[in-house]
Amino acid sequence: MREFSVFDIMGPIMIGPSSSHTAGAARLAKIARKIADDEIKEVEFILYESFARTYKGHGTDRALLAGILGFDPDDERLPRSFEIAKELGLKFKFTESDEEAPHPNTVRMIIKTSDGKTYNILGCSVGGGNVLLKEINGIEVEFTGEYETLITTHIDKPGIVAAVTKVLADCNINIAFMRVYRHAKGDKAIMVIESDQEIPERAKEVIKNIDGILNAIILNPV
Repeated sequence: MREFSVFDIMGPIMIGPSSSHTAGAARLAKIARKIADDEIKEVEFILYESFARTYKGHGTDRALLAGILGFDPDDERLPRSFEIAKELGLKFKFTESDEEAPHPNTVRMIIKTSDGKTYNILGCSVGGGNVLLKEINGIEVEFTGEYETLITTHIDKPGIVAAVTKVLADCNINIAFMRVYRHAKGDKAIMVIESDQEIPERAKEVIKNIDGILNAIILNPV
């Protein structure tokens, strides 16, 4: 069971008014930015339940956009995220959904990048500034962004997991948590590996060249 520190209990350093609606929202969007791993040209935020009802009053919209811009929850630029995004030519919109969601504070981020790719990412702000990523491009996942995280997209076939973990072992990286998610046998899959150590860029580059790996990214703790 995870141990909580006094900082978890007191909440994160942030631009207010709410850890769930601002700090958590900014963290979710910043993780989504890292997953996209390229210049973002357009983003739609689809808001569910509590997020959909209160996002304007709690500043959730500005926090989400700030995260997409790469700002931390305590960045003084957060309240001006709309203006900054417009200055940078980033297109954005917010859509309220009446569908049920896995958590009251849930957002789906549909991101379009300069290289023409689209990312569909679902995440929840679960309280105290903590977040949970639930879906990437239609594949269910579950990770928090609290650890150094390697995410691969690959073809589901024998040998991929062993090859990736061997690269990490060769770099003396200890795996704290590892999960593999897929639609169906032989289809695209996502592997999420979390470590309490920094994963070097050279490991990522080697992993990218493994037969069957479609992409690999490293997320530093957010």
